[in-house]
Amino acid sequence: METVGNLPAELTGFVGRTSELAALDALLSPAAESRLSTVTGVGGVGKTRLALRAARHAQDRFLGGVWLVDLSGLGDASLLDHAVAEALRLADHTTRSTRSVLTERLAGRELLLVFDGYDRVHAEVASLAAELLRRAPGLRVLAAGRRPLGITGERLLPLAPLPAPDARSDAVRLFAERAAAVLPGFTVTPANSGPVLELCARLDGLPLALELAAVRLRALSVEQVLERLDDRFRLLTGGDPTAPARHRALRTAIGWSHELCTPGQRLLWARLSVFAGRFDLDAVEYVCAGPDLAEEDIVETVSALVDQSVLSREEGADGLVRYRMLDTVREYGAGWLAALGDDVRMRRRHRDWYLGLATWCELDWFSPRQSEVAARVEAELPNLRLALEFSLDGAADRPPEDPAVGQYLAGTLWFCWVGCGRLAEGRHWLERALDLAAGRSEARAKAMWVYGYVTLLQGDSVTALDVLQQCRSDAEAADNGTAMAYAVHRLGCLALVSDDMPRAERFIGDALLRYRRIGELNSNVLMAQVELAMAVAFQGDLDQAVTLAAEARDICHDHGERWTLAYALYVLGYAAWLGGDRAEARRLAEEALAIDHAFRDLVGAVLALELLALITEDEGAPHEAAVLQGAAGRLWASVGLRLFGSRFFNAPHVLCEARVRAALGDDAYAAALSEGERFGLDAAVHRALHRPSPAAATRERPARKAPARSAAPAEVVAPE
Repeated sequence: METVGNLPAELTGFVGRTSELAALDALLSPAAESRLSTVTGVGGVGKTRLALRAARHAQDRFLGGVWLVDLSGLGDASLLDHAVAEALRLADHTTRSTRSVLTERLAGRELLLVFDGYDRVHAEVASLAAELLRRAPGLRVLAAGRRPLGITGERLLPLAPLPAPDARSDAVRLFAERAAAVLPGFTVTPANSGPVLELCARLDGLPLALELAAVRLRALSVEQVLERLDDRFRLLTGGDPTAPARHRALRTAIGWSHELCTPGQRLLWARLSVFAGRFDLDAVEYVCAGPDLAEEDIVETVSALVDQSVLSREEGADGLVRYRMLDTVREYGAGWLAALGDDVRMRRRHRDWYLGLATWCELDWFSPRQSEVAARVEAELPNLRLALEFSLDGAADRPPEDPAVGQYLAGTLWFCWVGCGRLAEGRHWLERALDLAAGRSEARAKAMWVYGYVTLLQGDSVTALDVLQQCRSDAEAADNGTAMAYAVHRLGCLALVSDDMPRAERFIGDALLRYRRIGELNSNVLMAQVELAMAVAFQGDLDQAVTLAAEARDICHDHGERWTLAYALYVLGYAAWLGGDRAEARRLAEEALAIDHAFRDLVGAVLALELLALITEDEGAPHEAAVLQGAAGRLWASVGLRLFGSRFFNAPHVLCEARVRAALGDDAYAAALSEGERFGLDAAVHRALHRPSPAAATRERPARKAPARSAAPAEVVAPE
């Protein structure tokens, strides 16, 4: 059975923990009374590995999948709900809070949610977990952190270090396995067993400490490792003689690794602590290089830190190699960076790199690399959030770093918020950016029109109208032609979804003239042309609509643009259906849906599903058409008003429903709708693109007579 979820692959073998794994497996079983289990323990004791291994064992029990929410890089508690929605791949375009979306989407699902590394947002995770468990009876939560969440009904599994070693203990097995990975052929022998046992005992059986010590066998014997560890132990644990031995052992192991690094490696370790999650070599070279750490030395220094297990190397689905630090190791480096008094400067360099990355991604969005940009932004989202936080958040000893830069960054990421299905998070950042600083800067103007775009797509027309009118007024006063074009365009888009087609045509047409005047050509400009095609089509001029959409399609093909292309194909597919060409209509609608799904663009996907339902009914499969309508109906709840509350956009749906009801009857229609309502986005798209072969009773009808090309789609009687 295909697994559902996002659990990462294991990169090293899992050693020991047989009894703990069995206990956790029992806590996750259907018979367990509690639906919240928490693995607790000191940093480096192996909480994450145990939780993920148990979650992997339990995958077959949860039809809704097993989903990891890694919170180790999250510092801003206000982003918790967005981080969970991102991990669950939930897209929602409405004005509802992300919390309400989470509770609604999880209410009817059977799934396991794994919260890992939540210590910096402990209270917020506890509150969220309690609410989700209360509202979603099929949900189970597995948490891994240094302390319990403290929720009623929570079952705890305190994870101790590996037991006191003997020659066959798990601690010795773990050390030997990791040592063999760096020193092929290493085994525990009668000659070295004494030092190995002593080493494991000195490190208190902590897995992270054992792994760090094993790395040293590249250069030292076990006896030499033990001697040096003994020196560092006395040196580094003198501060608090009452601290638990395992805490001293962990700090000893990390501190000892730090002491054995060269000055350049220690400096890079400290500077790398400004990153969250994964990061690539280009980012490291820009952020961390300087007079005291030459850029040409970065590669070798990174490689050395990988060799010493300070960094782990991972290759993503996009083929790009990235690195990451364990949270405990990052915290150690952050302490050194703060002691050096260099943390603000390094955070600023980090922000500058990701500002540049966002700018590059915006430009490259309008290119054949659009899909790569979407994947890159998804991978870099934790660091982009840190960059936004640094620009927009103040501190006790300083004001916000640079509100204008934060406004520019939030606006530049419009393609991430709109094109990649993150409207709610985009609104969060844009509101913060606009609340922070007024004025008439270009950065603020961009944030304003993007905010207007986001809110109108969410169905919040009042907010959208207010901010877009203000943006247009400010642009006129500042003679900002670019902001004026975008503000007018989005006002036209607002008119389009509000059924004011003459106004939509006038505003969008004006915006296109302004775009040409300033030499602007990108995905937004082509989207304006597609939206103009919709406006003229809804007023009855289908020939002009096809001309506009076809021209936009051709320009998209020329530039390798895919996101806007999907909307152009939707318009052309609808026109093909009106013209009686069912095969062409299906081809175009299916291509549009596949593109929208790849970008997680919920608006485009649900529009394409509605069109495919209409085409499917016309092909003589009313049951299947109703199933697709049911799937679309569920997804509309995440978009906002069904078909924007527009009689024009709603007309094909109404026609399809009337025909299917007539063919099936009310009861069968309701049953088919219910079948479709069980589908999430992925399942709905798969069903639409790979629909079952029609039964004999639903064989295709002959082509109907095409309607008059001048008839308005909102009023047309489709071909009979």
